[in-house]
Amino acid sequence: MKKVLSSVLAASMVLSLAACGSTATTSESSSASTEATSSTAATGENAGSGSYTGTPIKIGGIGPITGAAAVYGNAVKNAEELAIKEINDANGSDVFEWQFEDDENDAEKSVNAYNTLKDWGMQILAGPVTTTPSVAVAAETVNDNLFMLTPSASSLSVILNDGNDESTARGNVFQICFTDPNQGVASADYIADNGLPTKIGVIYDSSDAYSSGIYEKFKAEAEVKGLEIVAAEAFTADNKADLSTQLAKCQEAGAELVFLPIYYQEASQILIAADKIGYEPEFFGCDGMDGILAIEGFDTSLAEGLMLLTPFAADAQDEKTQAFVAAYEAAYGETPNQFAADAYDVIYSIYQAVLAGGINGDMDASEISDALKTQFTSMTFDGLTGTGMTWDATGAISKNPKAVVIKDGAYAAM
Repeated sequence: MKKVLSSVLAASMVLSLAACGSTATTSESSSASTEATSSTAATGENAGSGSYTGTPIKIGGIGPITGAAAVYGNAVKNAEELAIKEINDANGSDVFEWQFEDDENDAEKSVNAYNTLKDWGMQILAGPVTTTPSVAVAAETVNDNLFMLTPSASSLSVILNDGNDESTARGNVFQICFTDPNQGVASADYIADNGLPTKIGVIYDSSDAYSSGIYEKFKAEAEVKGLEIVAAEAFTADNKADLSTQLAKCQEAGAELVFLPIYYQEASQILIAADKIGYEPEFFGCDGMDGILAIEGFDTSLAEGLMLLTPFAADAQDEKTQAFVAAYEAAYGETPNQFAADAYDVIYSIYQAVLAGGINGDMDASEISDALKTQFTSMTFDGLTGTGMTWDATGAISKNPKAVVIKDGAYAAM
């Protein structure tokens, strides 16, 4: 849990979960301070064009802003609010109206939130945030032919109706995050290609689609790359209170690197347990690890040297990232995570498609959905989480990820 690496990456990433009943609208919520620096990080030329003169388009957002996954949902909510405020201000009149519903990372509550937004008049859905609620809501959007772009729900089951068969793509559901299989492959490739230890222990959640999906692809790619998985220890949502047994088995098997395709809450338990027994392997996670530094009462020194794949690093020195981070910190008093960056890209990519496709709020949701599908499968988008982003007909994205390491209690680009 120590070493710091540096290198570049070429592969893919992701995430999952969801939220319940509190509502925020652009007219009622103004936490994105009017004094915040306007970042226009994603599509600067369009954001300042003032070219939209139609009826405002109603965008709904869904995610967990209360409960265990709230760190994800609040980041998404804040970034959506910030992006919409920037766009409307730059245009000189409202391009979008926006309302956000809490689903508490619960599928049934997420569907209820979707219906609430439909009653409000939602024409585009920016969400949900996590996978299980997104799968449930995606099925509803198909029935309504309403365009859905999730910032962070990464399972293939979000965009496909049946397993991994691309012929069953929902058609109207898109992701701005990487799919789970891509994260598994990317992680194995990164470990193999950057001289990390090849004796691998894995601890994963077999009851979670995100975790088990990444593990299965990691396992297959590890074999191709000559990595030896010496221990693969599972837990479930019902027995994750103590993960010391799984960690001890990795230690007994001689694992020099422990791969953790899990969320940060469970990962923090593992890091605490490793410290207690003096076990110091390398630890490597995926995007669900983002948030570990924000756990109340967690000793962040235990995460020193932890590596994770992510599409965004807040300390990157490019102009777009720096402008976004400055605006977000001014508005919300904290540094944005990758979920915020993904959500910001969701709104700006929709905005680009709206301008290019001549879409306006006088169109019904189904007409808007058809127009957005045409735009998203033909356009290229430059955002915070990647340049040259494109989407295929399944709704899956193609973009390059980044890797970060926790150094001195903060995420540092690798």
